[in-house]
Amino acid sequence: MATDGTSGDANGPDVPISEAPIGETRDRLRRLRVVGMGSGGLDQITVEGVAALRASGYALAAMKGPADPLVDLRKRLLARHAPGLELVGVTDPERDRSSSSTSSQAGYRGVVLDWHEARSLAWERVLADRPGDVAVPVWGDPAFYDSTLRIVDRILARGRLDLDVEVIPGISALQVLAARHRLVLHEIGGTVTVTTGRRLAEVVAGGADNVVVMLNADLPLDHLADWHIWWGGNLGDRGECLVSGRVGEVLAELRHARERLRAEHGWVMDVYLLRRQR
Repeated sequence: MATDGTSGDANGPDVPISEAPIGETRDRLRRLRVVGMGSGGLDQITVEGVAALRASGYALAAMKGPADPLVDLRKRLLARHAPGLELVGVTDPERDRSSSSTSSQAGYRGVVLDWHEARSLAWERVLADRPGDVAVPVWGDPAFYDSTLRIVDRILARGRLDLDVEVIPGISALQVLAARHRLVLHEIGGTVTVTTGRRLAEVVAGGADNVVVMLNADLPLDHLADWHIWWGGNLGDRGECLVSGRVGEVLAELRHARERLRAEHGWVMDVYLLRRQR
């Protein structure tokens, strides 16, 4: 064996040995990057997130139909930060939203798990057909009420694809809500409970008095008229809307704002902080 960066023996020529870049191997696994993209603003993605997009061969996104405004927003994000990166849409499986299936917590959980399985199979088919590193732009931050990492775990567990998964955090709607309203989400030495609209009544009955609420189908707040609310809809997007005040005084305005956002933009994602007034 030669000692000058070549290999060879008495029967053949020396052949140069190329070294892989630091941090990589010659036969490294395909990389799947789950990239937090922020809550809606095109410039909320981090520098690390932009680098992850630009290092990928294509991007993957669930698509709920031919005219999906959230896919369009991802396209705008890529056009700004990773021009030329192809966005591959995967038709999202239908989810059972019937009240008969989702009225209980156990029923709701079962429906969501079935949907995760169907979604993971759809993603796996695309990943198997398309080689190269892939980025998955995720709304907000992948750690908060997002199914992407669970879906990726299902793909890995089946063992048919070898993927090196990297997660890049993003700016969450919780952070943007606090920034827009100039809030600290908890009081001095206090706690903050993060839950969903579906479970709000449960956590309030359990004694929580400072609650961030996400994933809202509606605003079930009539029984909390004396609480204070700081609300944000479509935070970071061009149609962003903010409302704050005593719930009993602003609830009608909040409901009108949600419907206006949905009518004007085709979607609404909102988050709010509720605090019991002492």
